[in-house]
Amino acid sequence: MKILVTGANGFVGRNLVENLENIKNGKNRTRPNVQIDEIYCYDINSTADELKEYCSQADFVFNLAGVNRPTDPSDFVKGNFGFASTLIDTLEQSGSKAAVMLSSSIQATLSGRFGDSEYGRSKRMGEELFFDYANRTGNRVLVYRFPNLFGKWCRPNYNSAVATFCNNYANDLPITVNDPSVELELLYIDDLIEEMLDAIEGREHHCGFDGVQTILTDGGRYCAAPVTHRVTLGRIVELLDSFRAQPETLVMPSIPFGSFEKKLYSTYLSYLPERKVSFSLKMNCDARGSFTELMRTDDCGQFSVNISKPGITKGQHWHNTKWEFFIVVSGHGLIQQRKIGSDEVLNFDVSGEKIEAVHMLPGYTHNIINLSDTDNLVTVMWANESFDPEHPDTFGEPV
Repeated sequence: MKILVTGANGFVGRNLVENLENIKNGKNRTRPNVQIDEIYCYDINSTADELKEYCSQADFVFNLAGVNRPTDPSDFVKGNFGFASTLIDTLEQSGSKAAVMLSSSIQATLSGRFGDSEYGRSKRMGEELFFDYANRTGNRVLVYRFPNLFGKWCRPNYNSAVATFCNNYANDLPITVNDPSVELELLYIDDLIEEMLDAIEGREHHCGFDGVQTILTDGGRYCAAPVTHRVTLGRIVELLDSFRAQPETLVMPSIPFGSFEKKLYSTYLSYLPERKVSFSLKMNCDARGSFTELMRTDDCGQFSVNISKPGITKGQHWHNTKWEFFIVVSGHGLIQQRKIGSDEVLNFDVSGEKIEAVHMLPGYTHNIINLSDTDNLVTVMWANESFDPEHPDTFGEPV
């Protein structure tokens, strides 16, 4: 299959092309039915001759080219309707039978707050061009009305509030929120890319519209990515506050699989300047070695790393409810545990040469001994709850 992407250097185009390349080069094996032989990238600096060549060769066309923020409102029609007409003419002249995907906008509904949108009108005109083209040629046409998009590589201070907020938080710049209760419908770039790959396989999702509300339905005239998120501006700001504070608090907010929180965090990180990509951790050092907390979570405990110098024993305490994993990743040591009130000692020989996790059992006093005379013992530790100095649940007792 040969694929043409117009607007290839834009936010969606760049993400799409990189993911198509991953499939073409065998790096992404999640689409075994998609065989990509060539990717044609067309953008503002491409020539008319290139467009003719690409249209004559392509089996599938993603038309992502368009104008979002022109200096002159009349350029909406020129950039959106005008290029759509050029593309269709070029496809027809080449006798193309390629399927064509058109990126339109929810503003093309001309409903609600979009009722007077010049941009929406230009997009709607482009939609009708493509529907007429489908009726004339019988070629497959897929028209997507995108809501607000967000994700890595999205241009801030352009047409995405989320991109602007993430960029400004990452770079310590101010933001303005006039009404935190305003709700946005947001589509994450990776969810959109998955839908576009579904479209290549003929498994696109169809929809209709009730005003600006997308209604998924098998017989719908339009197409849509099935996963979007409705989030208020206030919630976005609240999350970004916690993300920016993470290097100080070490608290990783809850980011369940598929959640908006997970997607927003990835987006925020993509805007970090070099000076923030790494950050220092507080090492608690003494003559025995060091103990460094790595990360806390709201509901899944905390992670730490412990370094024991040669011959040193650490621990010698027990917990009522707290439990831990000790995972030695470098060095050679001995972990001992003894049930409180018992004389029986459990011994675990541990080494970075054979990495394994050892439970620190509730009600068992435990220690960890560096058996080496020369090398440090490095242990990654997880506790099921973050340390609370007011309720430490930690009681000293030798094994």
